[in-house]
Amino acid sequence: MTPMPQQPISPLDGRYRQAVAELGNTLSEAGLNKARVHVEVEWLIYLTSHSLLGGAPLEAGQIETLRAWAAGFGQTEIDKLAEIEATTQHDVKAVEYLVRDQLAAQGLDAIAELTHVCCTSEDINNLSYALTVKQAVADVWRPRFEKVIAEIARQAEQYRELPMMSRTHGQPATPTTLGKELAVFVHRLERQLNQIDDIKYLGKFSGATGTFAAHLAADPATDWMRVSQEFVEGLGLDWNPLTTQIESHDWQAELYTRIAHANRILHNLATDIWSYISIGYFRQIPVAGATGSSTMPHKVNPIRFENAEANLELSNAILDSLAATLVTSRWQRDLTDSSAQRNIGVGFGHSVLALDNILKGLGQIDAAPEVLAADLDANWEVLGEAIQTVIRAEVAAGRSTISDPYAALKELTRGRRIGQQDLIEFVQGLEIGEEARDRLLALTPATYIGDAVRLLDYLKR
Repeated sequence: MTPMPQQPISPLDGRYRQAVAELGNTLSEAGLNKARVHVEVEWLIYLTSHSLLGGAPLEAGQIETLRAWAAGFGQTEIDKLAEIEATTQHDVKAVEYLVRDQLAAQGLDAIAELTHVCCTSEDINNLSYALTVKQAVADVWRPRFEKVIAEIARQAEQYRELPMMSRTHGQPATPTTLGKELAVFVHRLERQLNQIDDIKYLGKFSGATGTFAAHLAADPATDWMRVSQEFVEGLGLDWNPLTTQIESHDWQAELYTRIAHANRILHNLATDIWSYISIGYFRQIPVAGATGSSTMPHKVNPIRFENAEANLELSNAILDSLAATLVTSRWQRDLTDSSAQRNIGVGFGHSVLALDNILKGLGQIDAAPEVLAADLDANWEVLGEAIQTVIRAEVAAGRSTISDPYAALKELTRGRRIGQQDLIEFVQGLEIGEEARDRLLALTPATYIGDAVRLLDYLKR
């Protein structure tokens, strides 16, 4: 039997590659190595520009060439790194040698010994991870998340005034509007996005155990803490002054926890939409050529929301694990974080895939107003809340002497389906003021929606 060609194990690199491929620019081994090269090159430029440790300033053209090479990191560098690492058995050391080779190619051998000087591997790694995660959030995850919020907000406005039966504990309850229920998700997701935007991406650059020992041994006269802060902030990160060999990863745990929370809200959205589809509140728009079931040709399955559910759960399995694992390091350093962080892209990948499916799913549904109206008309008993509340107000105002109005409505409505005429007869027999009676007689399940329509105005603030 002819063996199969080598295949990807992860569906993110196979079946779903097109949906998540953009993450590979940052949250991949190649993306990490590109960031490492960038950090090493920028450190060289910083040292020479400030004439530190014997380095003389480079010419503008030399700096431009170095930066262009780092920015153009591609397959040639990927292949070369693999070749070097096969010998070094150390990924960051391979990056150092790659940078040294480039210096030689540019005739800059004189500064070769400044490559990686005063750095532990984690100085390079923590900055590289911070840069790649920050870019992945800004360029890939966040824009997709915003598109989902925008589409839910659009539909919330579209269905702002469409009455809908609520269900608490799965049972008919006080009516609402479809728009207001969607707006709840917009509000929740926007709040999470604000918290995610508040995350500070921290970086350390302080040597083997965070003490600047080698730095001061080489040059006691330089304020290395100031240099470290200036360098880290120059990369677009926030400086962490107090660390061990590693940056403590607390910012990563905070970020992944918040994204996992956002994922859980999206999961709630997916299950709610799926449920509304199942009772006919939403119609699914058939996609030309698509097959809903291999044996039942009438079916249009809500696969986008089901796919999203599964991928959100997988994303959170990774993100929750990262958040729990990364905050602990034995004494000054162990390598549990190294293995864990290589799966950051997997956690983001499943979230991005879920966002892609939710957005497509939202674009393939339409509300069914006649179904919502029929459900409301079949549940007049939900007006029991309004009637007993009005009676209580009438009793408090001295216009009624009815005792225990809740019990009276409970007797009439609990566990029973009653119609409009039943309620009319009940209200007409109540001892209440005429204005209150008229108000109740005019009420229907479709109009008993309180301030649901006006609540959407909060989304515009």
